[in-house]
This record gives sequence, structure tokens and C-alpha cells, in this order.
Amino acid sequence: MATPAGPLDGDALLAAVSDAMRELHERYYRRAPATSKARMMGADLLACVLGGVYTDVEKTLIELERGPVVRDNRSLFQDAMQQRFIDTVQRLSGRRVEHFISSHNIGPDLEIELFFLGDPVPAAGT
Repeated sequence: MATPAGPLDGDALLAAVSDAMRELHERYYRRAPATSKARMMGADLLACVLGGVYTDVEKTLIELERGPVVRDNRSLFQDAMQQRFIDTVQRLSGRRVEHFISSHNIGPDLEIELFFLGDPVPAAGT
């Protein structure tokens, strides 16, 4: 499902961000996370938690006690994808992302994307 254009707010924004993060994960890891849930924490912090994110290869590496390799690879990928995540949330929310933090955990199998939202993004041409 393609994510809608923004700006959105309330439940529509949370659903669109959850869908967009799921779509990005599925596009680049070739599998959707088991869960994806976005929540506003106050007026300016948008959090999206994805569960069941690891591929079969990553799960095997973790079982073989190669967790640091999985962590390093995921961290490098999250750094490389940062701007795509930010652009997506700015488009959907209509607000500038002032700060972005992305992290993951091996046990439990979770990934979290945090977006600290600022002022509205200026309209084109202003």
C-alpha cells in the first residue's frame, strides 16, 4: 500500500508512519516486520517501534553468537537510510524533523525510530 501525501495528523499520521516504516523495511530487507506501531509521545516526539525485524540470515548469525555483526550491519544501514526516513516523516507530518534516532535490539527483536518534530516545513517557494 502506498503511503498517502501529507500533511496528516492524529491517527491518520500514526497509521501512515507505521505503514511507511513497514514498507521501507520490506523494500530493503525483503520482508516486512511482524509488527509496526507509531505513537506520539507528547506534541513533538514521534516513535515507531517495529518488532520481528530480523531476517533468517540475521537470526542464524545471532544463534551462532555473531550478534555484533548483525548490530554493526543494522547500524550502518540505519545510518545510510536516515534521510529517507526523515523525508518520509516530514512529508507525512508537514513538520520538520529536528533530530532522528534509530536503534535496534537483538533480544527482544525490536527496532525503534524516533523523530523529534519541529516547526512546519515551509511550503515550496516561500
